[in-house]
Amino acid sequence: MLQVCLNGARTRAEWPSLPVAPGVLAAEAARAVEAGAEDVHLHPKDAEGYDSLAPDAVAQAVTAVRRAVPAGIRVGVTTGAWAVPDPERRVALVRSWTVLPDHASVNWHEEGAEEVARALLDRGVGVEAGVWSGTGAARRFLASPLAGRVLRVLAEVTDTEPATAAGTATALLKELDPAVQRLPVLLHGEEGGAWPVLRLAGRLGLDARTGLEDVLVLPDGSTARDNAALVQAARTLLDGARLDLADDGGDRGSSPDGPVRPGRPERKEDPPFPPRRY
Repeated sequence: MLQVCLNGARTRAEWPSLPVAPGVLAAEAARAVEAGAEDVHLHPKDAEGYDSLAPDAVAQAVTAVRRAVPAGIRVGVTTGAWAVPDPERRVALVRSWTVLPDHASVNWHEEGAEEVARALLDRGVGVEAGVWSGTGAARRFLASPLAGRVLRVLAEVTDTEPATAAGTATALLKELDPAVQRLPVLLHGEEGGAWPVLRLAGRLGLDARTGLEDVLVLPDGSTARDNAALVQAARTLLDGARLDLADDGGDRGSSPDGPVRPGRPERKEDPPFPPRRY
């Protein structure tokens, strides 16, 4: 599965044409899906272009994108603490959402992660468990009573060095090994580490993502025109990795740094998705 992350916590100061308004997010999502994206992650924004978890911002963004993409494309949002630092307030906002996304990411190193995740699960929203490298989040997630209830693990590599990001990703997957054996995993990097980590995800047969949240340039270093250009480039790399896997007899349990997932059974599809409740 290839997810597109449309905007992230970036602002237009970083990227003048960053999709912010619901209509623009919808158009970007439609083009990205046409280019090969199979899932959408977005950050709802307020009138000034900053991340917002407010019910109206979430409702407008999710509704617009949902209308623009084919049925079956899941639409998810962030619950990042940078938008609302107070965990109790984040939980209250999740419980007040009037339009529910299909899934939402919860960063497990943030204070109140389990409470936010529980509020999402209580409302029938799938949880992407964000586990960042270098934070100790892997241990916290593995010890959580909610670990078995998440939609997927979002393994986030914060190492932005192209030469070392794939190694950092391998180390993170080893930390997460008990979860990797039983849960879907989406592996992704950011900035200079984005493309090396995406290539690794392809070689390991893991879900991947790309988009303006993670990276602003194409694999050749040229500036990306939009999310669709990033998705098209990612699709090409992942399709190549899939052919390599077939040539190697489907060995998904190794990386340049050694075994990661020995004996993991092939995953045919995501686990059953909880019913959405409004």
